[in-house]
Amino acid sequence: MPLLDGKSILVTGVLTESSIAFHVARLAQEEGASVVLTSFGRAAKITQKIAKRLPVEAPVVELDVSDTEDVEALADRVREHADHLDGVLHSIGFAPQEAFDFMGASWEDVAPALQISAYSLKALAKACLPLMSPGGAIVGLTLDASVAWSGYDWMGVAKAAFESTSRYVARDLGPQGIRSNLVAAGPISTTAAKSIPAFSKFAQWGEHAPLGWEISDPTPAAKACVALLSDWFPATTGEIVHVDGGFHAFGG
Repeated sequence: MPLLDGKSILVTGVLTESSIAFHVARLAQEEGASVVLTSFGRAAKITQKIAKRLPVEAPVVELDVSDTEDVEALADRVREHADHLDGVLHSIGFAPQEAFDFMGASWEDVAPALQISAYSLKALAKACLPLMSPGGAIVGLTLDASVAWSGYDWMGVAKAAFESTSRYVARDLGPQGIRSNLVAAGPISTTAAKSIPAFSKFAQWGEHAPLGWEISDPTPAAKACVALLSDWFPATTGEIVHVDGGFHAFGG
């Protein structure tokens, strides 16, 4: 039986075929799930085009996580395509370029990074809660925030907040049978990653990872997300699963 047979999954963050989120959506469909995507503004047309490249074209609903009205309308928009959700993928992140200068950034530069990259997990979980039942799963994508990465700056702080937010979501939704876990992926050469000024510094990641690491291959991270969305981790929540070739565990 396919891993996600009969499940309905909401996937955020699909922008290009290089997106980890795209490959989560693809694998989820291949494992039997029906998938609904989110996007907003001008990016929505791009997402709709990319959705046609999935095994089954997925509907796209409007969601700007920085817009309260948009978030509150999400459940009704999803209901037009699915009467319930078994899983949600959070693959949303943003920081203004000024936020990649740690000492130089102002609060005005930092605030959107924290809202969109961290607080949005709680907002998304709350918005989807009316559609979810016990056994549901929320999965998010992070870059290991236990260390300070050169050039990552306030986005790194936002990821640390994101990881903490996932634990609190796990705490509050656990009594309702809903899990919240993260996948800490190694660097993937996506459109979003290329907006990080120091991303090129991650190019040698594979040389220090015991299993090696292919910076252009999002499939390992996507597989971990699909596994966490499935019923195969029924008693796992508040966890961070590293999918980075083992890089995080070694000092070099």
